[in-house]
Order: sequence, then C-alpha cells, then structure tokens
Amino acid sequence: MTNETLAGYANVSLYSAMAVFTIAMLCYAVYLAGLLPARDRAGDREPELAVDRELVSAGAPSETAGTPVSGTPRPGRPDESDVPSRARAAAGIGATTTWLGGMLLVVSIALRGLSVDRWPLGNMFEFAVMGSMFTSIAFSVWATKRDLRWLGLFITGPILLVLGMAVRVWYTEAAELLPSLQSYWLVIHVTVAVLASAIFTLGAAASAVYLVKDAFARSGRSSFLDRFPDAPSLERTAYGLHIVAFPLWTFTLIAGAIWARQAWASYWNWDPKEVWTFVIWVVYAAYLHSRATSGISRQTATYIALAGYACIIVNFAVVNVFFVGQHSYSGL
Repeated sequence: MTNETLAGYANVSLYSAMAVFTIAMLCYAVYLAGLLPARDRAGDREPELAVDRELVSAGAPSETAGTPVSGTPRPGRPDESDVPSRARAAAGIGATTTWLGGMLLVVSIALRGLSVDRWPLGNMFEFAVMGSMFTSIAFSVWATKRDLRWLGLFITGPILLVLGMAVRVWYTEAAELLPSLQSYWLVIHVTVAVLASAIFTLGAAASAVYLVKDAFARSGRSSFLDRFPDAPSLERTAYGLHIVAFPLWTFTLIAGAIWARQAWASYWNWDPKEVWTFVIWVVYAAYLHSRATSGISRQTATYIALAGYACIIVNFAVVNVFFVGQHSYSGL
C-alpha cells in the first residue's frame, strides 16, 4: 500500500469522524432540549407540593403525613424520570458516537503517521486533528466516571468546529518534516502540549457553563441550566481540570526550552511562539493563584481561566499563521 493511499484513507477516516461528531452534537442538543419541558413539568407540580406541605404542617389529615414523599424532585432539579425517554436515548447515542468519533480520529492519525513514516505532529492540521482526538477521548473516559450528558454539546460542538477548520483552512499534504523538527523532542514536547490543550479545552467548557449557570442563579431566573450540577460543583470541576492541565503545560514550556537548546543553541530566543507559550503559563498561574486567594471571587478567577484559553486560541490560530519566527511550521 503506497503512502498516498494511506494518506487518502487517513482523510476518509477524518471525514467519517466529522460525520459521527455531527450526529453526537445533534443528539446532545436533543438531550438538552428535553430538559426544558422536564423543568416546566417539575415547576408545575411545585404549587401542589407546597399545599401538601402546608396541610401537613397545620395538622390536617393527609395520606402523606408522617412519611416522606418519595421521588419528589427538588425545585428546578426534576427527577430523571421527568426527562423524556427520547432525550435520554439521544444522550446515550451521543455518548456512543463520541467514542466512535474519537476512535476514527485515532485511525486517521495512525494512517497519517504511517503515510509519512513519522509522528503526525508536524503542522497545524495534524496538531488540530490530534488535539480533537485527545479532547474527545478524554471527555469520553471522564464520562464513564460522571454523568456528563449536560456537557456533551459544549465539547462535540467545538471539536467539530476545529476539525472543520483543519480540513478547510489548515489542511497540509502529508510530507516529511523540516530538518529542525526531526527530533525525538517532537514526540515528547508537542504531544504533551496537545494533551494539555485538550484538558484546558474541557476546563474552559466547564468554566463557561459555570459562569452562565451562576449568572442565572444570581438573577433568580430559571432555565434548563437548573438541570445541570449546581454552580459550586461546576466551578470545582473546572478547577480540577486546570489543576491537571497546568503541570502538563509547565512541562511543555520546559521541554521546549531544552529542545531549543539542542536545535538553536539557546534555551530562549524570544521567538513569538515561545513568548506566547510563556504568556499562557503566566495567565493560568494567575488563575490558580487567584483561585487560592480568599479575597478574589470564584467568578473573577474563572474569567482569568477563560482568558488563558483565549491565549491558547491566539497562540494556535494567530501566532502560527501571522507571526514569522523559528516556530513557523504551520504548513500554510
């Protein structure tokens, strides 16, 4: 089988993954849409439950007096039975297709690497595909431990967007690496950077949902977000993800300096890519510091975390394309 054939199959697998992620995104959207009528039905029962509680407290006869009302949902947090079965089935399909999409990306990356006999991280296109793969698999593995159906749309949507950009804007034909990239540090440095970016993506999604949820809670308004975990739980989840990603990004920065010493005889060259990698590290360090500081609100700290993710986007989509330096390996 020729290298061109392998590269072609890699692209077929990539397009198949995009189709599968589209199905997953739509299924998760159906699930979220199913939460809205569930909340409304739960809200409609609240006046009846309030009357029952008043009767019991007044000593009036009631068949429920002295016994707890089993299956009574908390206000704004309906029991799972209130969610339409169609929505729950859609979420299950979404989870399965997310797994399938991730596996198809694994196949695409493997075939791409085989077609050029190297680690497939030599340009923006390959970085985007592997980043999407890590993000989808990390989310799917995490979802085996916790109920993350509420987050699925906010993960599969961005993955599909990145893959679309990779195919339409950043696509580069499979080719050999530039001489300066032909090092084992490519496997170490860039792979860890991709993994850190994937976990930062999960953290950014959880952070954004937390801020929206918190805003609705503070305003006293109800929405389908009432079905999500409470705001403090969302914030702790986002914080935990950043705790995992930050050491990986720290290693990326250090490993990059070591590789730079071998490739360019200097640990630091004030290259735009080096500078932005350090800027990202500083912003996330500021987030972790503010998160541990009692005088700073969790909302402010979360905004700093989102600023860090905005820096990651700028580093990838802007610096790689428009800034000329020693890291000009976009392939565009």
